[in-house]
Amino acid sequence: MSNILQIRPVKREAAKLVLGLAATSGEGKTYSALLLALGLAGGDPSKVGLLDTENRRGSLYSDIFPKPFLIGDLNPPFTPARYRDAMREFAEAGVEALVIDSMSHEWEGEGGCEEIANNPNKKLADWLTAKREHKRFMNTLLFLPCHVVACFRAREKTDFKNPKEPKSLGLQPITEKNVLFEMTASFLLRDQGRTHDVIKLPECLRPILGQTGYFTSEHGRLLRDWVGGADPVERAKNQLRLAATEGIAALRAACEAVGRNMRDAIGKDFIATLGDQARAADAEKSQLRPDDGFPENADGTPWVGASENDPDIPF
Repeated sequence: MSNILQIRPVKREAAKLVLGLAATSGEGKTYSALLLALGLAGGDPSKVGLLDTENRRGSLYSDIFPKPFLIGDLNPPFTPARYRDAMREFAEAGVEALVIDSMSHEWEGEGGCEEIANNPNKKLADWLTAKREHKRFMNTLLFLPCHVVACFRAREKTDFKNPKEPKSLGLQPITEKNVLFEMTASFLLRDQGRTHDVIKLPECLRPILGQTGYFTSEHGRLLRDWVGGADPVERAKNQLRLAATEGIAALRAACEAVGRNMRDAIGKDFIATLGDQARAADAEKSQLRPDDGFPENADGTPWVGASENDPDIPF
């Protein structure tokens, strides 16, 4: 029988947060994001990462904390695949909160989705490929085993559907239109971060994030407490969720990496649901329907359901 869902009585569990901050240049999004990340990382700067796409501008914040945080520079091309690899590197480095500054390049930057769609070597716009790559990027972002604070550039936009009566749309984040609504909460910053317009804010987080004023590390700490801190079991679950988006071979490797004790704590039912998700990911990459089955691993070797050395991985 298929294991698409793990149906169970609901209970409060630790979770990860994905926050979005959009603003024009100089409005405080990087500074605010780093402060939030510090709180989300339990006050430990060594557990904060900054993925910098802004020409090493993140290094200007080297003295924001009493101890250094981790930083990595992502240079062009800003393809969704390179973003995915960069985010994974930070997760593997053990960060508990990752700031991405900026995520706008994934959509509009050199090598981003708009360039993928409008490839000059193709006669027609290839939005199918661009959207597929963007979807894989979002899967990695949402399943990353750490909290994320994503920064976006923003600019004034105008609707020219009626050229005779153009309509101002106000400040808009530079990204795919649904991205900020897929996050836990998202905001448009103004007055150098002093005020913020809500784009998305669940009612349960309004007591923490719904007040006027700068975002601080205290807000991050309150968010961390609300979601349950750095639960190692939930972190391992997110590692497996992320691996499942890449297929069976990646999921098996991740299961072996977290170890038998952690798999016992997670439970076989949960891992089994990820096995179905991983097979579906492999089928999509091979342009097969998930219900056609997938008799081979991504490397072409036969799929037998479990490793001979570790038969407890129940795919």
